[in-house]
Order: sequence, then C-alpha cells, then structure tokens
Amino acid sequence: MSMITKINVAIYDSPIGKISLASVEGKLVHLDFEGNEDRLKTIQNRRFKNIEWAENTSVPVSVVSWLDAYFAEEAGPLPMDEITMIGTEFQKSVWSALMTIPCGKSLSYAELARQLGNPKAVRAVARANALNPVSIIVPCHRVIGSNGTLTGYAGGLERKAWLLEHEAGILAKAA
Repeated sequence: MSMITKINVAIYDSPIGKISLASVEGKLVHLDFEGNEDRLKTIQNRRFKNIEWAENTSVPVSVVSWLDAYFAEEAGPLPMDEITMIGTEFQKSVWSALMTIPCGKSLSYAELARQLGNPKAVRAVARANALNPVSIIVPCHRVIGSNGTLTGYAGGLERKAWLLEHEAGILAKAA
C-alpha cells in the first residue's frame, strides 16, 4: 500500500488577487496566484505521488501572518521553518540565492547565474526561477532581464511590476 500525500489548498485574498496556499502536513509547499491551478498541480505531481487534494483552511498561521504584514508594507522575518522546498540541488541553490536579494532590489538572471558561480547557466537559472514553488516569499519576482525589463512571471507581468513597486514602498518606509 503506497502512502497518500494530502495537499491542503487554502485561498488567501491579496490586494493583487487570490493566492493559493498549498500545504502538506502543516508546511507550505506552494504559493501561487489564482488561475495557476494547472501549474500548482503540475509542479506538485512531480514532487509527490498519490496526491489527495483537499480544500480547507489548514495553512501555516505564520505564513498568513507574514503575507498580512507584507501586504501592509511591513517586512517581517520569513517563516522558512513553515515551508518545505522540494527540488533538485541546483533548483534549491537558485531559490536560496533568490532569498538573498533584498526587498526593494532586483537582479538580472545573468547576475544571479554569476552569483552562483556559473555565468553560463543563465537559462538553467531562469528555468529554476520559473519552477519556484513558493512565489513572493521566495522572491522570484525580483529577477529581471539584463536590460532592466520585466520578463517571465507565472503570476503575470502586471503583478510582478506591482510587487516590485510595493517593495520599493516597504524599502522607503524602512529607511
């Protein structure tokens, strides 16, 4: 008998639309915008076998508190102990690097590849960035094109622009 992985999906109302919060055994495994259900299911089906999807409000409280504070322009410590990041070692290295980009700042895919010590890996870095399962908290929206343009964001470029502008406000408030 194989184990069943129960994934709870709760909806969080944000100023830029509904956000799906998926958790397994009380740990957040996915955060994505409404309309990206296919992306949520595709990514999680690669990570877990025998999934049972459940819709309820069982989501880590610290994640909701962090999102509340974030959208209120108060940057708090990230609830990383409440999050499970599942991916390859390379993906995890990219996601860790994303966490080092300060709020209100951005970096190009090329700069991120250089930071990881592999300047030729721009495409691989972009792909790992696209597969980030916990957007906003792991700030993949802070990565932009080398020419400064906003490129590729699963939540849509208008949301990416909103998040960057919002974080510039958090930065200004903190200064």
